[in-house]
Amino acid sequence: NFLKDEKVDASVRSDAASALGNLGDAAAKYVPDILNFLKDEKVSASVRYGAASALGNLGDAATKYVPDIANILKDEKVDASVRYGAASALGNLGDAATKYVPDILNFLKDEKVDATVRYGAASALANLGDAAAKYVPDILNFLKDEKVDAFVRSGAASALANLGDAAAKYVPDILNFLKDEKVSASVRSGAAVALGKIRQLKLEEVAVVLNYVYEPNQGSFGGGQNNYEFWRFWTYFLGGGTEQVQTLLKWLGRPQATPDNLKHPEGVKTLEIFRDAWKPSQDLTRLQQDLARQIAVVARKVSWQQQDILILETHYHNLKNAGYNEADSLQSVIINFKGGQWFFNATITILTHAAFWLALIFAYPKFPQVQAIFFWNPWVRRILGMVYVGFLLTWVPFFRRKLFEPFKPSLLADAGLDNFHDQSYFPESKVKVPTSGDIQPITAALPSIKGQIILEGDSGLGKSMFLRHLLQNSQRIVVYLPAQKCHKGVIEAIQDKLHGQAQDAGFLKNLIYSGAIDICIDGLNEVTAETRAKICQFVESYFRGNIIMTTQPLEWTPPSTAKTYYLQPLEQQQIQEFLISRQPRLPEDAKLQGTDYAQACTNYLTEVLKDQQAKEELDGIRRILSNPMDLTVVALMLSQGKHPNLFRLQEQQYNLMATEYQQEWKQEFPLKRFSTAVYRMRLEDKQALPGDEFHQVVMSLEDEKYKMVVSRQWQDEKGEAKKEWYFRHDKIMDFFLVQNFLGESDAAEELLVDRMGDPRFRGVYFLLATLLPLDAAKELREKLIQYAADTKDNTVSNTFVQLLRTR
Repeated sequence: NFLKDEKVDASVRSDAASALGNLGDAAAKYVPDILNFLKDEKVSASVRYGAASALGNLGDAATKYVPDIANILKDEKVDASVRYGAASALGNLGDAATKYVPDILNFLKDEKVDATVRYGAASALANLGDAAAKYVPDILNFLKDEKVDAFVRSGAASALANLGDAAAKYVPDILNFLKDEKVSASVRSGAAVALGKIRQLKLEEVAVVLNYVYEPNQGSFGGGQNNYEFWRFWTYFLGGGTEQVQTLLKWLGRPQATPDNLKHPEGVKTLEIFRDAWKPSQDLTRLQQDLARQIAVVARKVSWQQQDILILETHYHNLKNAGYNEADSLQSVIINFKGGQWFFNATITILTHAAFWLALIFAYPKFPQVQAIFFWNPWVRRILGMVYVGFLLTWVPFFRRKLFEPFKPSLLADAGLDNFHDQSYFPESKVKVPTSGDIQPITAALPSIKGQIILEGDSGLGKSMFLRHLLQNSQRIVVYLPAQKCHKGVIEAIQDKLHGQAQDAGFLKNLIYSGAIDICIDGLNEVTAETRAKICQFVESYFRGNIIMTTQPLEWTPPSTAKTYYLQPLEQQQIQEFLISRQPRLPEDAKLQGTDYAQACTNYLTEVLKDQQAKEELDGIRRILSNPMDLTVVALMLSQGKHPNLFRLQEQQYNLMATEYQQEWKQEFPLKRFSTAVYRMRLEDKQALPGDEFHQVVMSLEDEKYKMVVSRQWQDEKGEAKKEWYFRHDKIMDFFLVQNFLGESDAAEELLVDRMGDPRFRGVYFLLATLLPLDAAKELREKLIQYAADTKDNTVSNTFVQLLRTR
């Protein structure tokens, strides 16, 4: 009734309207009456303003009248205070008013609209949250626009404050705006308040606010001449009151007093904070001047220690580069601390030299120019390195690793680690430990390369796989060498993989002798007696080095300084474990997977290991199944639903592949031509297959179902992509080599005799025990026995006899 009574004073009626707005649901039924007052042009502007405010506070009850309120806002004939109230009401009515955000924004932009209305529009946008978030850039532009009334710009600052995260990325813009001394003090004050509501400022941002403390005519901000305390408060508040901010305020921004006594830890911490604040202060002249003074004061107050020289020199260079006289104070402190100018200059020179070489060492792995000029040129390295650089590169592990970092791919290239998956390695294989004769898991007996080790085992037991496992998990410098590449000597083989100081023979010998570089030499059985002798001489000469060598059983005299570990065949329980462990590496399109594959393994082992068969045959089956390489082929065949023939595994795998080759390429597999090429490759000690000549062949051999070859890709010196293919194992190569030994031709007969003593063809003779006609195999057996009697080397003949016995 008070609201309706025209005889009541306007201010009372306005208060009555506001009261109704605060009464919530109880006043909801009077919303139409309140709206009528808002629309009634005869009613006092203050009453209409109160009505608008009341509607804004009545929430859901007033939402359906949002269009009416919006019309009041748009009506230029309505008093500015009423339109301001309408804008505020829309801001308070939330989602119901979101579609009017563009209209409200237009009022904010319209220079003809009264400042009060535009301020109300800014406030409304602030309250409309996400709906107004995308207009943050527009609001920011109003804040920056010097032509806009200060009152409106203040409203824009408040709006940004309430829009929170949406305005966070514009904090740097607001800070830049704050730096402008031409901007009205009240507007800048509002912007500072806005920053406090958006997010906590970083140290470099806090510096902008702190700089206002130094502005002249502080009284223009209101509150008298001591208004700088206002900015000190906002520096503390906006910076979140962190320890860094508190330290800055102790020394900077017109503190009433600075600390008299500083303990060493506090002095160090203060200079570190000053260091972090220096760069942000570069565009803030007054702040930086004060900062320079206080750096000099702190530097004189503390008794510095040796480790503090770096922070002191950092401040010295900062002050000197900026042209401040306080640099002299810092220099004086540094000189007194070091005991004289000469020592200071000498230290600067040494630090500069060390920093130069440290930068080169870090740049060295990535930049060939640095490698060639500074590290591969011995004269440059010795003269510019001042002796100590070469010493550090040789004896400090970190620098040594940096020196070898560019060569790591080359040092390990022959290991083929890009085709090795550690999860495919079977860690349960066991070795016989020398001296004690204990049988232990190989990963426990040989967890790393330490000392001199020979790992001996039959083909396919996993010697090379174990080496790759060691290489994959080693954090040290390791070089992998196929024994064939050591025909000129081990040092020479390593040098072929390196450049510069790393290639220096004396440097390498020091590293090897001291155990700083580990060496893997794989396949001693595949090289001539002369090459083996060179390797043995090298190992005995560097008896303190960490060297591991692998070989199949052979007649030779191993290095006296090395211990021989004997790799054991898989035990019967391990056979099934190994087959099951192959599941993750089976082809994705394998016919049998999961429990079906596991059941197929169980059924197959039950069948082939039954006792109702000749002892020789059962022993032969167990010998084949105990070989991880052969067992991998069995796993692949079982996954494809095939029944492996253990005595002709490679032949069976080839036949399956050849059948698919004919279906895919519409031609027979070129076995004779390919086998001849493989034989020629073996004679020339080449590892890579002639992929250009036999592209279709290597594609079929690489198929996931057979995995007879693996590929390696890299970029050549011109940056062009290259790809090479290699046999996954010597046993697979042996199958193709043996094709040259089969048949009744004179050439095949000659090969049977000519290659009898060649270690590269040992596996071929083991296959011949299975593949030759029985009479021919018996005849070859006698020749091998005669050869063993003549040479005292019966490693081939013994295995051949055992394999033939199963037939």
